[in-house]
Amino acid sequence: MRLVHPVRTGDEPVTARSPLRLRLGLALFGLVWTAFGTVAFALAHRPWWALACGALALITAVDVVMILRHIRQGPHYQPGRDVPPYRRAP
Repeated sequence: MRLVHPVRTGDEPVTARSPLRLRLGLALFGLVWTAFGTVAFALAHRPWWALACGALALITAVDVVMILRHIRQGPHYQPGRDVPPYRRAP
């Protein structure tokens, strides 16, 4: 039996939502903990661990900025009912 992967047909629910707000919440949670870890390791005189946490905090901060940018962009073009479905690849 051959498994067929579902192909986007253009009939997604009208009320579909993006998980960007959940991703933003998780990224902010990570940012708080990595910033806390940076400070805690710096105070504990563990410079390499503080540097590692600081690098993760920087990456997480960039992720937060990108998520906010995507949220502010709003919804993007989605084909309407008059656009035919994509053809399956051979």
